[in-house]
Amino acid sequence: MDSVLVDFIGAFDKLNKNLQEQYKNNKDEVPGIFGQMLPLEGALDAYDKLSEKYDVYILSSAPWKNPSAWSDKLEWVKKHLGPKARKRLILSHHKHLNRGDYLIDDRPNNGAKQFQGEWLHFGEKGNFPDWQSILDYL
Repeated sequence: MDSVLVDFIGAFDKLNKNLQEQYKNNKDEVPGIFGQMLPLEGALDAYDKLSEKYDVYILSSAPWKNPSAWSDKLEWVKKHLGPKARKRLILSHHKHLNRGDYLIDDRPNNGAKQFQGEWLHFGEKGNFPDWQSILDYL
């Protein structure tokens, strides 16, 4: 989800300066930050299009030291993706234990690089810089 469906950095940048300083080395531990994130450009439309063709699940990890992240991610999915994403959120620190043909992720962490299907490296540092490039490929 983070930096794939949602704008993680944008949410952090909107925090007050005291919180930014306090959490500068562990940005994902800010209480409630995952509930404040907005969708990345093209992400919701891409989810809709991919859901028409594929059996799409949202596979995300949640920081162990931020318990609100787990429920915030669920609420984000409900709010932004609605009924079509019902019971399609999987939270795991071991993405490679899940099966599928494709994993769209921005980092190789939490088992993404070891995923048994094809890892589509999303974002400015990856081979797929935006959602249109993902849609074109798939």
